[in-house]
Amino acid sequence: MKENIEEKNYRIEHDSMGDIKVAVDKLWGAQTQRSLQNFQIGTEKMPLEIIKALVILKKAAAVSNFELQLMPLNIKDAVIYACDEILLGKYNDQFPLSIWQTGSGTQTNMNVNEVIAHLGNDYLGEKGNIHPNDDVNKGQSSNDTFPTAMHMVTVLEIEDKLIPAIKKLEDTFKVLSKQYKSLKKIGRTHLQDATPLTLGQEISGWEFCLNKTKSMIESSLEYLRELAIGGTAVGTGINAHPDFGKMVAEKISSFTGTKFVSAENKFHALTSKDALVNAHGAIKALAADLLKIANDIRWLASGPRCGIGEIIIPENEPGSSIMPGKVNPTQCEALSMVCCQVMANDTAVAFAASQGNFQLNVYMPVIIHNVLQSIKILTDSINSFNKNCAIGIRPNRKKINSNLESSLMLVTVLTPHIGYDKAAKIAKYAHENDLTLKESAEKLNILTKEEFDTLMKY
Repeated sequence: MKENIEEKNYRIEHDSMGDIKVAVDKLWGAQTQRSLQNFQIGTEKMPLEIIKALVILKKAAAVSNFELQLMPLNIKDAVIYACDEILLGKYNDQFPLSIWQTGSGTQTNMNVNEVIAHLGNDYLGEKGNIHPNDDVNKGQSSNDTFPTAMHMVTVLEIEDKLIPAIKKLEDTFKVLSKQYKSLKKIGRTHLQDATPLTLGQEISGWEFCLNKTKSMIESSLEYLRELAIGGTAVGTGINAHPDFGKMVAEKISSFTGTKFVSAENKFHALTSKDALVNAHGAIKALAADLLKIANDIRWLASGPRCGIGEIIIPENEPGSSIMPGKVNPTQCEALSMVCCQVMANDTAVAFAASQGNFQLNVYMPVIIHNVLQSIKILTDSINSFNKNCAIGIRPNRKKINSNLESSLMLVTVLTPHIGYDKAAKIAKYAHENDLTLKESAEKLNILTKEEFDTLMKY
């Protein structure tokens, strides 16, 4: 009796390998189940973003096949219904497969095909006879659908999430730069005192770091807009209508509101991942600049009494379990760790992309896993850093003025008037004898106090 009850919890699904049990509450079929059982590796699941991209692609494919008179109206309508239901997020739990699966993403492609077919058949009722391969995957191969989805999702995530986050932080620095454009402070090179600038000018450097890397990332999208769809198995387009790739790309553009085109050379589109390497390289450049900015801010805010202490950042939480009253630059630290991870991800993306053998790259899931993680954690950390740190940056005017007035590098202003050697002599003598530059110049009989004051304009 117990065995009979247990059997009722399963149904039998069939594929080219034979029969397999699938839990009755699951919408997937045999190939998904085999992958679930054969690749119990790690905790990283195929991101829902890539699932969404594949579903949009399947919807576009169904409409295209119908318009090409290769799919009946009722099948097209059922596939569209299923896709729209999935895109509402109702069935997120039906896509459980590991990143660490077949390198072509075939099992995730079939996971999507099987769930769409199941929902489509429920929609059609007794007349339902949608096949995951013959209908949902019509005119397609995992070899062109998965790289197509990779390009789609990268463009969409960058446009919808990363770029807006960068703009917010850029705007914050723009406001701060204008606000403190006249507040003079000491500059630093080689971690040593240098000539003066304003706090606004220093912050403008951060602003333009973001502006430039944002432009680099946006430029990289041009190459990601080219889609592999229509190439099918090896790039020849076997089993697909000659117009299929172009039509699908147009419909994807319509559904997503951003431009995509059919790749000119499908042999390149299937095997090369250079567009993703290029885009992630620009994302890494952003991470490099963000790490520089985070380090600048935590150095400038160091203290509060025994560091540089020229800026004040928000105090968000206690910084120590043992030292009372200690507050740390935690937002800077979180952003720094994210940047470190993005740089590590770039190594994985580049190496995996170099492994395109003959007509296909079979490292695609790990590539998109790393690309999407970089976009996600950078987006989140930039938003967090902006909200919880950057917006609240304020100058410590007393410390800024003290450091500026005591700096020996102000002697640089005198160089055009008295020459490099005499200026260096004044600075060295002041340092060795704990004097101000003015006192040193007078002691050395190089300049009077009045002459010093006249020349010391910066």
